[in-house]
Amino acid sequence: MILINLLPHREMARQRARQVFNVSLVLALLAGALIAGAIYLWYQQMITDQQERNAFLKSEIAKLEAQIKEVANLESEIAALKARQQAVEDLQSDRNLPVHLMNEASRQLPDGVVLKGIKQENQNVMFSGAAQSNERVSELLRNLSRNSEWLTKPELIEIVAATMP
Repeated sequence: MILINLLPHREMARQRARQVFNVSLVLALLAGALIAGAIYLWYQQMITDQQERNAFLKSEIAKLEAQIKEVANLESEIAALKARQQAVEDLQSDRNLPVHLMNEASRQLPDGVVLKGIKQENQNVMFSGAAQSNERVSELLRNLSRNSEWLTKPELIEIVAATMP
């Protein structure tokens, strides 16, 4: 006898295979969604952490910029103070210069020469006066060029002949 199975076993097997496939598909989709969600949350946490670090760095940079400005202000104040100190030192060193100049002029002045005025512009000093003869003027120039430690490079600008009263 021939046995014929009239039940649709192939259909049932296909249906079971479809159900297993559909269940595995849904599980795979859920697993993929969970993994994608976990990755998304992980990236969001990383972004949040980085933004917090950036905010911290910005606040620290702002503090450092404020300190840099303070240092720059202090440096400018120090430079101004150094300039003032240098000016005071220059004045201190130059305050005795007229005394030395007058002393040197009186020591180097030969007999027969009379000074009527002394004028100083920067490092140049101009003497004006009268002498009995040109030889006395020459002697004064020689004395100033050879024997003076405070005066150097004397130059004769003008000689005018006149009678002395």
